[in-house]
Amino acid sequence: MKVVLLADVRGQGKKDQVIDVSEGYARNFLFPKKLAIVADNKVMNEIKGKEEKRLRQIELEKAAALETKAKLESVQVIIKVSAGEGDRLYGAVTAKDVADALLSQHGIEVDKRKISMDAIKAFGSYTPEIKLFPEITGKINVVVTQSGK
Repeated sequence: MKVVLLADVRGQGKKDQVIDVSEGYARNFLFPKKLAIVADNKVMNEIKGKEEKRLRQIELEKAAALETKAKLESVQVIIKVSAGEGDRLYGAVTAKDVADALLSQHGIEVDKRKISMDAIKAFGSYTPEIKLFPEITGKINVVVTQSGK
């Protein structure tokens, strides 16, 4: 008997997967616990529609990530920090600082956890990577300068 799983079932499959099980297993275990329903044409069409919708959403997210990547590579983020003797920074410039500066200066919102960089502890120009989508990574130009100059 073909059934569609409504939840992950250990040893059988994952949610929305169509599997073939014995009638007794379906009737005595899966159906009473509401873990599966019979795979008829109506249910199969619903699953197909959900899958198409999910794929369209992924394509939209991928297109948005490519657009953001193009924006990121054309902008420069300037972060002004104070320094002590010998041009040593007080503290460090972190991914959070870069994300905040990117939002305030260019209106591009990026999650700080997506920025891969070590803490910046000196003045200069840096190019950290930003993971926008599983296979899309952008680079941004960050310039750390002294405030007041």
